[in-house]
Amino acid sequence: MAKTKSSKPKSSKPDKSKAPAASPAAARLAAAAPTAPNIDIGIGSGDRKKIADGLSGFLADSYTLYLKTHNFHWNVTGPMFNSLHTMFETQYTEQWTALDEVAERIRALGYNAPGSYREFVALSSIPEEPGLTHSADWHEMVRQLVVGNEAVCRTARKVLKTADSAGDDPSVDLLTQRLQTHEKYAWMLRSLLQ
Repeated sequence: MAKTKSSKPKSSKPDKSKAPAASPAAARLAAAAPTAPNIDIGIGSGDRKKIADGLSGFLADSYTLYLKTHNFHWNVTGPMFNSLHTMFETQYTEQWTALDEVAERIRALGYNAPGSYREFVALSSIPEEPGLTHSADWHEMVRQLVVGNEAVCRTARKVLKTADSAGDDPSVDLLTQRLQTHEKYAWMLRSLLQ
């Protein structure tokens, strides 16, 4: 018997090199779809970029402080447990809400907000200090949160100057509110160590 050449079975996968042509109706819709206008909120694109970059650093500092505060809430022990556990919870809950406001301001300026641990580590001025949860020394936790809140204040002041000189009142208002909150947190926490 002679062998016949078998044909390959046809693949069930579509051939991507031959994309189907768009229907005339779909082509008309795509052509008629409106494009977003350029951002024109009274702040030049260069200033918007500087403010958004500054707010991204501020968001990174704020997120790092939020995470540290939440971590200490979970891991505090000792004679100050009840009061610190409650204080840390109050602070991290408020900080969590504020993160969204900062990120949304960056978006309103026309830029993407950072949102990964890698981005936050690269942008934050607050160092990560691992290993504290094993010793659970409440004095050190409070000290780190004082330092962290003050770092957030310093970053806010830098961005506030940039926003103010560009006439960005919403960013100035947001940063002023955050400064007031973090200065208060730093004062309250520092009082525990005096």
